[in-house]
Amino acid sequence: MQFKVPQFLDIEDKIFGPFTFRQFVYLVGGAGLCYLLYKILGLWLGILPMLFLSALSLALAFYRPNGKPFIEMLEASLKYFAGSKLYIWQERKGETAKEKAIRRAAAEMQATKATGGGGPKLTGSKLRDLAWSLDVLDTKKQ
Repeated sequence: MQFKVPQFLDIEDKIFGPFTFRQFVYLVGGAGLCYLLYKILGLWLGILPMLFLSALSLALAFYRPNGKPFIEMLEASLKYFAGSKLYIWQERKGETAKEKAIRRAAAEMQATKATGGGGPKLTGSKLRDLAWSLDVLDTKKQ
C-alpha cells in the first residue's frame, strides 16, 4: 500500500490574495495602529510614529534576514537585551609562567623608575625566586 507524503510543509498558503495569513495580519495591524495614531495625534504630530509603525509592519510582513522571519530576529534581540549576562574571565592562552615573570619584573622596574629608585634592587632571595619561577614553572620545558 502506498501513501502520499506531504511536501513543501514550510511554505505558507496564500489566503488573502498574494499575502499569507501572517503577512495580512501584520499589514492590517500596522495600518490600524497608524490610523489610530492619525486620529489621536493628528497628521503633523503622528507622522514619525506612523512612519516607524509602517516600516515595522512592512519588515514583519516581508523582510526575511538569512531566510528566517524578522519576528524571530526581534525576539532574539529582546531576549539578549533583557536577559542577564554572565561574564567569565579567561586567562590568556599561550602566556607561560616565564612570560608572566618577565612582565612582572618589567612592571617592578617601571615602578622603581617612577619612584626614583635609580635601578631595581635585586637581593639574593629575589634572584633565587626569579630563577626558580623561570626554571620550574615553565610548562613548555621538557
